[in-house]
Amino acid sequence: MRVKRGPKKARRRKKILKLAKGYFGAKKNLYRTAKEQVEKSLVYSYAGRKQRKRDFRKLWIIRINAAVRNYGLSYSKFIDGLNKANININRKVLSELAVRDPEAFKSIVEKVKASANA
Repeated sequence: MRVKRGPKKARRRKKILKLAKGYFGAKKNLYRTAKEQVEKSLVYSYAGRKQRKRDFRKLWIIRINAAVRNYGLSYSKFIDGLNKANININRKVLSELAVRDPEAFKSIVEKVKASANA
């Protein structure tokens, strides 16, 4: 007896076309092109999840550097000073402080400068 894949094939096709919803042109209608694009999109989204972490770290570093320059320090000297002063705050929190609470950030910078001079 031969195997007929009616419902199974339809479900598979429907799943791919549902994932391809919103794509431009034939990529949203034609099964083969939709399947190719969905596979590629899944690869992009996997890579994007890794990339996002790098992008945010870059953003935090840029923000910290910009904020620290106002106090006459460079980013690398500031981070070195944090380590020497035994202040364990991650870059995400430091950048949020620099943007949202400049007074608290200023007090951290002062402690870093004091430990650098000592």
